[in-house]
Order: sequence, then structure tokens, then C-alpha cells
Amino acid sequence: MRVISGKARGVILKTPDGLMTRPTADRVKEALFSILQFDVPGSKVLDLFGGTGQLGIEAMSRGAKSAVFVDDRIQSCKLISENLIRTGFSSDTKVICCDYAKYLRGCTEKFDIIILDPPYAEVFLENALKIITEIDILQSGGIIVTERPVEKVLSFDFQGYIRSKDYKYGKTVLTLFHKA
Repeated sequence: MRVISGKARGVILKTPDGLMTRPTADRVKEALFSILQFDVPGSKVLDLFGGTGQLGIEAMSRGAKSAVFVDDRIQSCKLISENLIRTGFSSDTKVICCDYAKYLRGCTEKFDIIILDPPYAEVFLENALKIITEIDILQSGGIIVTERPVEKVLSFDFQGYIRSKDYKYGKTVLTLFHKA
């Protein structure tokens, strides 16, 4: 797993042993950042289910101003911190080891881009979307990025948010929500 483009292009990121984390495939990551290419520079990013930190790190490499990484596993938080040091992005980033719902309910920051790539088998994606749209932590014109498996239906429409089309890449689907 590597950083695809920008300041840290080509840097190999550390990955965890075992199957606890499912990193986003390079092809999907490249497609996602092609979609977001004009929105990333200067943005504040929240990578809510950080895992290895690769999506938030890719955003930083492509010019995001800052990023917050949240994960509830200590191992993942350590891995994200190590990857931030490897890429040189530890100064404008925060790693928070906390349950996503607890973090969201206490969050007072506003973000331009929120990345949601939770464990596929759980209802974390639906719950996170519901909480985010209720607490208003996305800037006007901001974007929520969701990643999910093809078989997982995401039929939620949220007041004040415009859903984009689904972008399908193999067994993965990306859906964006824009704040009106």
C-alpha cells in the first residue's frame, strides 16, 4: 500500500498483520481522489474510521490543510501515527483513539471532507451518516465520502444533503453526499 500522488507520492505505508483492517484498493483510492481532485487542496479532512490512515494521508499528500484520524483500536491509532511520521504529515494532523459515535457526539470542529470507510459487516456507515447529518460538522458545500461493498444498499437521503451517483469499482461502491 502506497501514497499515489502529491508530496508523499510513492511512500510505502505500513499495514497491520491479520485481517482486522481492510485497506482501500489503490484503484478505488485513485478513483476517489480523481473525483475529489478540486476539493482536496486547502481542506480540513476527517478520516473517521482511520485504519491505516491511508485515505487521510492521501488527502494530505494532495494538499489538504489538516486531517483528523479517528479509530477505536489502539493498534490502528499507532499504525496511523507511524504512517504520518513516514509521510511527514504528523504536524497538521491529529490521531484520536476513540469510538466513532463518541467522537462525533463531542466534536466541535467543522470539516470540508469527511471520509467514511468503516468495517463492511457492521452498521457503522449508516449510524455515522445519521449522526453527522444531525450534528452539523460539515462545512457548507462540504462532502461526505462513503465506501461500501456492492451488496450493501445505502438508501438514505438526508435533509440538506445531495447524494451523488454511485461509483462502482469491482466489489466496492463509492457514494458522495454534498452539503447543500
